[in-house]
Amino acid sequence: MVTIKQVTTQKELKQFVQFGMDIFKGNPYYCPPLVFDEINTFDKSKNPALEVSEFVNYLAYRDDKIVGRICGIINHEANKAWNRQKVRFGWFDFIDDMEVSSALLDAVRDWGRSKGMRELNGPVGFTDLDHQGLLIEGFEHSAPMASLYNYPYYAAHLVNYGLQKEADWIEFQIQSPRQVPDKMQRVANIVKDKYQLNVVKVKNSRELRKRFGYEYFDVIDKAYQPLYNYQPLTKKQKEYYCNMYFPLLNFDFVTIVTNEKEEIVAVGVGMPDISDALRKAKGKLFPFGWYHIIKALKAKKIRTFDLLLIAVRPDYQNKGVNSLIVCDQLPYFVKYGIEKVETTAILEVNMKSQANFTDFEKIQHKRRRAYIMQI
Repeated sequence: MVTIKQVTTQKELKQFVQFGMDIFKGNPYYCPPLVFDEINTFDKSKNPALEVSEFVNYLAYRDDKIVGRICGIINHEANKAWNRQKVRFGWFDFIDDMEVSSALLDAVRDWGRSKGMRELNGPVGFTDLDHQGLLIEGFEHSAPMASLYNYPYYAAHLVNYGLQKEADWIEFQIQSPRQVPDKMQRVANIVKDKYQLNVVKVKNSRELRKRFGYEYFDVIDKAYQPLYNYQPLTKKQKEYYCNMYFPLLNFDFVTIVTNEKEEIVAVGVGMPDISDALRKAKGKLFPFGWYHIIKALKAKKIRTFDLLLIAVRPDYQNKGVNSLIVCDQLPYFVKYGIEKVETTAILEVNMKSQANFTDFEKIQHKRRRAYIMQI
């Protein structure tokens, strides 16, 4: 018999986070998060996404042993923006037992219904910057920090429950070229002159904030607004993500493109793949986790690189502006000895983003899926 219990204490929240790591123990492809980051995600005093969302966490037990977990989410701002009545589910992990997965989904479905929701959607997070989708292809590939991993059996459980595909994301692995392709360099030169654009480099997060404030995120908001489930970030969310991610960045891999008014029109950012360091850390900074992570972030030689995002302001899209970002970063790929580049998930219908990689040798090696059903 399966018992579902709502998470109400800090102890239970720690168990909720820990189960999501324990279920993948010994799996060489899974990349664990840092425990304190996961816990802070569910802390209203720390995660500003919870100002526009409400959530509930559940644990599934059998014989007093935890066998599954799930988070139910209602993002009111996203529902308003998309005119939907969705209850989302995320942080969904479970043993290979349909009774367990169904009971967890039932709990979120019933909670959503009680709040007036009409659709069950997931796996997704509070915002577009949380993990989205269920891995359905590419289980034999390592999951970088910005990606995700789950067991193959997860998909069958969702389908058997009655959930259907709503959106797919694909991911690419790109062989890093040794030089900028001639065609791309010519395009970059033409675009730069035609639209009076400049490539700007900053040395650190302090300089970035002083010069541009949160305009960086404003461009991401405008570029991503048409994309699946996206909800524009609040000012507090922008501050939160700046404080969380900017200290981790090597600013050689941060590219800003401005126009003649010194407005940001495009941004590109990536970072070394630190998944091996996170595996060594096993979710903890202390006593030695911090050492592995800092060593990976500060490495002078990088084998695998995570391309986190390229965002172009809508009025500058379809003009080749992305070529300026690629041409700026490729010489650094050579400098650091980067051999392969992992993209983050790109919606399969987002041909603009996929076009960024047309000129490179690559494989499409992963696919994620978000599901939907009427409730």
